[in-house]
Amino acid sequence: MKSLAEGMRTCICFSKQTISRLIWVAAMITLSLSMGGQRATAQSTTEGGVGGTVYDTSGAVVPGAAITVHNNGTDAQQMVTTDSSGYYRVSNLPPAIYTVNVSASGFSTYRATDVIVQVGALTDISPRLSVGTVTSTVEITAVAAQINTTTADFANTLNQTAIANLPIQRPRWSNFALLTPGVVTNYDGFGLLSFRGLAGVANASTIDGAANNQAFFSEERGRTRAAYSSTEVAIQEFQVNTSNYSAEYGGAAGGVINTVTKSGTNNFHGELFFKNRENGWASRNPFATITEPTSTGGFAPFPFKPKDYWDMWGLGVGGPIIKNKLFIFFAYDGFYRNFPGSAIASSPS
Repeated sequence: MKSLAEGMRTCICFSKQTISRLIWVAAMITLSLSMGGQRATAQSTTEGGVGGTVYDTSGAVVPGAAITVHNNGTDAQQMVTTDSSGYYRVSNLPPAIYTVNVSASGFSTYRATDVIVQVGALTDISPRLSVGTVTSTVEITAVAAQINTTTADFANTLNQTAIANLPIQRPRWSNFALLTPGVVTNYDGFGLLSFRGLAGVANASTIDGAANNQAFFSEERGRTRAAYSSTEVAIQEFQVNTSNYSAEYGGAAGGVINTVTKSGTNNFHGELFFKNRENGWASRNPFATITEPTSTGGFAPFPFKPKDYWDMWGLGVGGPIIKNKLFIFFAYDGFYRNFPGSAIASSPS
């Protein structure tokens, strides 16, 4: 009986080990499938991509074509080949200007320069290769990001050109989201944004994939009482997601402002700015008056134009530390405002 009991205990112990190993193997397989699925389908919140289908001039797909996507600023590049259906996709591309080369045996090389890749978007490059030698090249320039026809989200992207040149009352770059349909100023009067009529506290803000919300008030960091939380000189671009956005953005019932900052390139570039806004350049507010004594001994309202001015200045500079490998970008700015406090006395005397 003793040996039988020991045998049973041994058998039971072996069974537990086997179950544990099976559970561990199943967990690893599930994790691997999950990670593989994310690599294949997920769209990064801080990066974009280039994709499309390669055809010949008759409209037949070209499998096995070599695709090279080259970053014009940092010289980084990725290489892929088209699958059996002629499709390819290059993901995890920082927003920038790229050159795309497509080559296949028996066809001329296709080259698209100045291809714009935007945050959270896929730029479609679907060339039609002509018959020829690989050494011959068909070059296309200025390929812009196209209208999104592949996903259901409603998103607008504001790039550096818009941020640097469009007029704005103060240097809070996220206010350019008001250029997106369905976005208005919130009803509370504090400058928050309302998406699709929802309260401003229902929105989410991210910078380089990290949360940019003030925890207690659920507003953008810096809130609206301050001018901003990140200088506009450091902003590469930002995407305004109004509705139907992917669950990867998460945490918001309203809109999501998804922002990426600038990076240095192989060339040193910089900018310097100064902005001045004061009431000396504008007409007097007809409702601004001050009550003063009159020559007859009474009191009367007189036109009043108190000092009110803004000074905004800053700089940004980026370049290589190790060419093609390590880059730096530095930004600094300042903001000063002198504005009056005004009141109306309950009794003019």
